[in-house]
Amino acid sequence: MAAHKILIVQGHPDGARRHLGHALADAYAAGAEAAGHEVRRIDIAHLFFDAIATQEEFERGAPPPDIVVAQDGLRWADHVVLLFPLWLGTAPARVKAFLEQLLRPGFAFAYTPRGFARKLLTGRSARLVVTMGMPALLYRWYFGAFGVRGLERNVLSFVGLGPVRTTLLGGVGQASAQRRDGWLSRMARLGGQGK
Repeated sequence: MAAHKILIVQGHPDGARRHLGHALADAYAAGAEAAGHEVRRIDIAHLFFDAIATQEEFERGAPPPDIVVAQDGLRWADHVVLLFPLWLGTAPARVKAFLEQLLRPGFAFAYTPRGFARKLLTGRSARLVVTMGMPALLYRWYFGAFGVRGLERNVLSFVGLGPVRTTLLGGVGQASAQRRDGWLSRMARLGGQGK
């Protein structure tokens, strides 16, 4: 298997302490590096940027320096892993603000005269790793996983990332040590496979 260039984006907005997502990212990175893949990491909580407030800023504003570094990482990568906790059925606002800053016109997509966007980030796969308090099966089947599916289809696929795979980990607050160890082992395996 060929070595991949993997960008791991930690999306937990709390930068003051470590969470399950950090351990999952560590396990994925360790598995990837052990298999010979190159890994770069971004922690959204430690980046300096504001939410975009206007169309003018989105289309013509200069990205903040930390976002420019993140864009360089995304340009470099051929596989992206985005980890975040489920908040109110979708990604935390900080993750959404990061993606709006990151995936700007001219970098991630281009407007065309016919109204269809041209995807500029093709050739890169992605994995979403989402932790949640509710059972993952309940989120997927009863709630339709709409928040995560929207991120897959309307954001990542829109700019050309694909395939986009998703790992939903539910019941994290009540998970036993054995179950958490199983999740970490799974992340290390996925990292080793570069998926």
